[in-house]
Amino acid sequence: MTVLFSELQVPGWADSGEKIGLKDVTFTYDNAKAFTLPCHSADPELFYSETDQGIAEAKALCGTCPSRNKCLDGALSRQEPCGVWGGQLIEDGVIIERKRRAGRPPRQVIAAARLIESDI
Repeated sequence: MTVLFSELQVPGWADSGEKIGLKDVTFTYDNAKAFTLPCHSADPELFYSETDQGIAEAKALCGTCPSRNKCLDGALSRQEPCGVWGGQLIEDGVIIERKRRAGRPPRQVIAAARLIESDI
């Protein structure tokens, strides 16, 4: 069995046969064709970008990928800690809409929280 470094970062990856490894996603392609997949030919850092523009670019690259669904299923089964997988942004093993930025939340969120607190 071949285990990639990214798979070793997930606790318990080798303990369960129900997780889909990266090899299972790209193994259906021969080596020459696998490296034509968007994630193999683009800058890998793009798929772990902290900017909205970088995330949008990574998602756009995934849009035409023939392994998109298998990639997303695999990432969810492995509970990938972060990144764009199968055209979706994943954090802590779940799909999220957008990254939460460091710092204070927007005024609208604070106002809504205060309104809810005052009703309680």
